[in-house]
Amino acid sequence: MSGIRNSRTRNSRTSRTRLVGAAASVVLAALSLTACSEGTGIKDEGASAPAGASVNESLSKDTSKKSEESASQEAMGDKSSSSADEQSEGTGRSEEAANTADTKAPASAGKNASGSSSTPVTCEGSNTKTVASVLKRPLNHMLLTVTNTGSKPCFLYTYPAVAFGEAQSVPPVMEDTKPQAVVTLEPGQSGYAAVILSAGDGSGSNGRTENSLSVYFHGRSGNESVGKGATPALPAKGVYIDDSLRVTYWQQEMENALS
Repeated sequence: MSGIRNSRTRNSRTSRTRLVGAAASVVLAALSLTACSEGTGIKDEGASAPAGASVNESLSKDTSKKSEESASQEAMGDKSSSSADEQSEGTGRSEEAANTADTKAPASAGKNASGSSSTPVTCEGSNTKTVASVLKRPLNHMLLTVTNTGSKPCFLYTYPAVAFGEAQSVPPVMEDTKPQAVVTLEPGQSGYAAVILSAGDGSGSNGRTENSLSVYFHGRSGNESVGKGATPALPAKGVYIDDSLRVTYWQQEMENALS
């Protein structure tokens, strides 16, 4: 009987222990659920950064990304601004050059239109300087050089009308020396003519020495003298001339006058 009683007693204790354990498990589970719902539970997922660090890291990344984007936009803005400035400066220079050209063009055009500086006139003593040079080669030749001293181009028509001493007539011109076009002298430019003083073989008649020379200029028609004449100096010993005296047409080049 006592053995049966002892066995029942042990079984009763075991049952109570199990019930107590089950109740404790239920309580722990309830506490765990409550803790989780209030955010105070602990979940071990290995070493990790705090929630605040993750947020800061995210914000830092966002801020860094925005800074890079902002810097890129600013760089592009600066580049665009620089390009725009360069383009504006280039346009300004072009406009300035155009304005300068526009400013200068009318003045030049006005001169041409009015003829104040470019309309040619006739070469004569008042707008030219004449020099007479006796040459050793070719023999018995003298070179006349007429230089335009005026501010306008001038036409040197036909040939020089020369008069030595008290001569009442001018020597003839050598027709085969006539140029294809009228000689035109720009300001400062020179034209040339040769004077054959005497026969090289001494066959000329009425030989004499003259100490003065007058040069007259022809107009367009070539039949009369125009303007003022020139009196170029001759060598102190004078020049020897005879009836073979003749002249060439005015030439643009010295070589053509002496050939």
